[in-house]
Amino acid sequence: MSQPAHKIRTGALQATIWRNLAERGNWYSVKLTCGYKTDDGWRETENLGHDDLLPAAKLLDLAHTWVMHQLDADRKGRKQSEQVVK
Repeated sequence: MSQPAHKIRTGALQATIWRNLAERGNWYSVKLTCGYKTDDGWRETENLGHDDLLPAAKLLDLAHTWVMHQLDADRKGRKQSEQVVK
């Protein structure tokens, strides 16, 4: 199984960013989860409580910023590799 490109955590919330490869360049997807503890150990859910909403918004903002920087780096790398091939 492939590894995530990046993870960002705040409290029990986590944004996991996945890099997806395509012919025209990489694209990214984000999965937001909330961890909680049970008698059997830690579990994750995609359901959020009302206290999670503002931290989730901030976490998604950070994920968006990371993805935008990564897309820019991907474009620059692709442009440089195209120049080397020519």
